Amino acid sequence: MTTPLSATDIRQAKSDATMRDRDLAQSLGISEAQLVAAFVGQHDGQSVTRIAHHPDDVMPQITSLGEVMALTRNESCVHERVGTFEKYTSGQHASMVLGPDIDTRIFPKHWSFGFAVETQTEKGLRKSLQFFDASGDALQKIYMRETSNHDAWAPLVAALKIDDTSDSLEVAPRKPVEGAQGSADKRDALLDAWATMTDTHQFNRITRNLGMNRLGAYRLVSGEKWVRPVAKDSSATFLNAVSEARQKVILFVGNLGNIQIHWGTLDTIKPMGPWLNVLDPKFNLHLRDDHVAEAYVVEKPTKRGPALSFEAFDAAGNLIFQCFGQKAEEEDAARWANILAALNTEEEALA
Repeated sequence: MTTPLSATDIRQAKSDATMRDRDLAQSLGISEAQLVAAFVGQHDGQSVTRIAHHPDDVMPQITSLGEVMALTRNESCVHERVGTFEKYTSGQHASMVLGPDIDTRIFPKHWSFGFAVETQTEKGLRKSLQFFDASGDALQKIYMRETSNHDAWAPLVAALKIDDTSDSLEVAPRKPVEGAQGSADKRDALLDAWATMTDTHQFNRITRNLGMNRLGAYRLVSGEKWVRPVAKDSSATFLNAVSEARQKVILFVGNLGNIQIHWGTLDTIKPMGPWLNVLDPKFNLHLRDDHVAEAYVVEKPTKRGPALSFEAFDAAGNLIFQCFGQKAEEEDAARWANILAALNTEEEALA
């Protein structure tokens, strides 16, 4: 049996490393939350305080920080949005933050650990709030910026601080990925229900009632009117086309506990190794293009007309990101439809 790493071991490993926390934790065989917890107190230019983790306690307080950078990621995609946390609405199963810049959908049952982190860097003191699920995987991180209200930081940490000062953390095993769930005998029922949709939010209920999930449903009706499979390397073509057209989009990236949404254009696209990056003043996206195993153009009928999306999945069946077009005018809808229609299928790409 392998002896678990002590907090001292973890701190020593970090002092010897140059990689990011997520990568270092993975190399050590621990969760990122355990790596952060090892620094609770004051250690090596870093101060970590355990804080309340439930969104009802946290989100209303974050408004006082003013402009911050909110980061939500999954295994394959990082979504960074600059803005102020504004209206928070609590819900038993799902909560949300709504504002012109920060727009999130929160699933509180997955929020298990919270930390306030202060780290000395070459550029000065970096301050962040970091929240993790029961397995120690990051749900959301919120970073202070030069333009933030730094006077509000200490009072916020004091208000959220909890009594637990332990530098070790027990985490639960990660739940296995569900993978695609579809039922061939219910294909016609799926198509019938799909055709009668009036809102995109009805889709999850339809698939759940049929014992399916999103990817299972897409595979089941792939090639029909509603779902067109496209080449798995379509993301670069897609992002560049959106950028060149100055098309406004609604881009979702999420994990078990948090979905973060960008509204607006995608202006500066820069590939770097396996990463496709959007590098704009208030929005950054970092996508591991090599993780995309399946991609689809999907249509869902609504009262306002068809909702068309580009959706990318990894090899395990996780949704990496989902992107809709903003439809302010008819010409916007037509431009968006043309961008998606121009994407090649896998066969066309190979040809």
